[in-house]
Amino acid sequence: MEKTTSPIWPGRPYPRSATWDGEGVNFTLFSEHADAVELCLFDATGRHETERIVLREQTDQVWHGYLPHARPGLVYGYRVYGPYEPEEGHRFNPHKLLLDPYAKHILGQLRWTDAHFGYHIGHKRGDLSFDKRDNAFAMPKAVVVDTAFTWGDDRPLRTPWHDTVIMEAHVRGLTMTHPDIPPHLRGTYAAIATPPVIEHLKRVGVTALELMPVHAFIDDRHLVGKGLRNYWGYNSIGYFAPEGRYSATGHISEFKTMVKALHSAGIEVILDVVYNHTAEGNHLGPTLCFRGIDNAAYYRLLRDEPRYYMDYTGCGNTLNLQHPRVLQLIMDSLRYWVQEMHVDGFRFDLASALARERHEVDRLGSFFDVMLQDPVLCQVKLIAEPWDLGEGGYQVGNFPAGWGEWNDRYRDAVRTYWKGDDGMLGELAQRLSGSSDLYQSSGRRPYASLNFVTAHDGFTLHDLVSYDAKHNQANLEENRDGTDRNLSWNCGAEGETDDPQINLLRARQKRNLLATLLLSQGVPMLLAGDCLGRTQKGNNNAYCQDNELSWIDWSGSEEGEKLLAFLQRMVALRRGHFVFRRRNFFHGRPIRGQDVKDIVWLNPEGKELMEADWNDAFARCLGFYLAGEALLEVDEQGRALADDSFLVLLNAHHEPILFTLPGFRSTAQWEGVFDTAVGDGLQATGRHRPGTPYPLQARSLALLTRRKKAK
Repeated sequence: MEKTTSPIWPGRPYPRSATWDGEGVNFTLFSEHADAVELCLFDATGRHETERIVLREQTDQVWHGYLPHARPGLVYGYRVYGPYEPEEGHRFNPHKLLLDPYAKHILGQLRWTDAHFGYHIGHKRGDLSFDKRDNAFAMPKAVVVDTAFTWGDDRPLRTPWHDTVIMEAHVRGLTMTHPDIPPHLRGTYAAIATPPVIEHLKRVGVTALELMPVHAFIDDRHLVGKGLRNYWGYNSIGYFAPEGRYSATGHISEFKTMVKALHSAGIEVILDVVYNHTAEGNHLGPTLCFRGIDNAAYYRLLRDEPRYYMDYTGCGNTLNLQHPRVLQLIMDSLRYWVQEMHVDGFRFDLASALARERHEVDRLGSFFDVMLQDPVLCQVKLIAEPWDLGEGGYQVGNFPAGWGEWNDRYRDAVRTYWKGDDGMLGELAQRLSGSSDLYQSSGRRPYASLNFVTAHDGFTLHDLVSYDAKHNQANLEENRDGTDRNLSWNCGAEGETDDPQINLLRARQKRNLLATLLLSQGVPMLLAGDCLGRTQKGNNNAYCQDNELSWIDWSGSEEGEKLLAFLQRMVALRRGHFVFRRRNFFHGRPIRGQDVKDIVWLNPEGKELMEADWNDAFARCLGFYLAGEALLEVDEQGRALADDSFLVLLNAHHEPILFTLPGFRSTAQWEGVFDTAVGDGLQATGRHRPGTPYPLQARSLALLTRRKKAK
């Protein structure tokens, strides 16, 4: 390709990316170690390269130029020249077309070919060899965009953390089988914006939709070779561009329309983001973007052997947040999604990898300093997956103020308790009450704990009560992938069964798990489809299954409708009572001269638990009293809040237990709100005098209340 003489002006080193200013387009690309940079232009299809333009200007390691006649829709990529010295950490190869790290829109999908690799596959020197094949024919390309959009009166919802109920969902899986969505829209951002989906979310009562990765990503070569794909999307290659496969129109405005529609319904949008690694893999991976632009700057390399990567993620590489331009890339990406796309928060995949400075995890590292001082990002919801795969990577409870965390200790405690294991009362009580042992010392509150029983990674709710072991054969890895620690119980038969007693027990266990989640302090997170009985047939690692195994089944069933109605009631109950969504931890002592504590833990005799009770390994029954008159909470106008008082009774034993109802110096009767063992868990269970035994059935949860006194 001959270089053309198209007019190019010096341009500016900022803003990053290809920026349309109404007259022309300014191009920028950071590369600290490059010798030269070429801007490659393509026709509208992206198949034919039309021009190569040398970016001759460089300011502070940013290469830049301005094309006065360029317009939105222009398709482009880069070729970067420099040393190919893997043993020194440099992997420049101008024969490889590279994506712009700041691309707002990406045209086409990657087609796998050996030409994507900077070295000659099969050469005896491996990645130390040099490959001269051009990969442009199989590369996706960046597209210049005009970001204009009519947002109208759309504003951040700013739903308080303590009022938040999250549903985790996959853009494609959420709508692929919905019968009321036009087939050409299913699996897209546009589908989520349709009334059937929004009405479902509102019916459940969720306040935030957490979307699994929507940043542009690629399918791993080994999966494509097996006829599979990276369905979950934790393989990012573009941190500004919405994944094109989820778009019905091919325009970024579709994503914005989805956000606007959800906001109009009172639902926030949280994105699951993967800034810990990229899709380029380890030293034997392809050269698609960052590796070819400046490998030594973008990635963390072994200090003594920079040919190799520091891998805290299990995905081959780790982004180098110690470099200011890489940190800037991430911060610019986050601000873009908030300011331009109007999202309300982020869940950071393997967030411990972002906290590593030299090697160890540092919760006061530069990334967190920058995040919490940023005037835009400090106002959105920030959620950490508080672990990675490196040494010392498990950091639950150790993230700084301002961050929420996926609390896997909550998940494990609730699962273990309801499957009937020994010695769980103390751990369960900590998790139900907001995990103060994890979060209080750092000045955080109960809503720092993102409570969940199921998530995309692991069993669905239905499978949690239907399988003892994983069944991942469909992944074509001989069932070796996925965790073996599921903390599940199949209730007496592995997989689906026609046994009515087992199915009744499974339905009750689902109600137990959902009720526990919604009655716990902290922020509850639901998994999309659980309330409809979604199953993955025992697959606990369906990351590569873009088919009915992963998609939500919207065909409907009587059992699914009953469970949905139960969940709907539980969310409404939580929303209607402050005692279930406190902003502060319990004191565990009488408040303001009240006769009772704000929380009291009870044994089946109706008496407060003593030390011996907590240490009873065989105890599987527990109650706790929430005193509505002892909230010590105020509303937005500073007025003291009062609520009804509640008694929660849990029995994971295989036999019924008579639970003596406490009086707490009152003769007022208890009103039964629901019992998971009675009907479908929707019926009230009558009035009960204090001091009398409540028949708490095997493996059940009951809720009773005393109404607050009228003023």
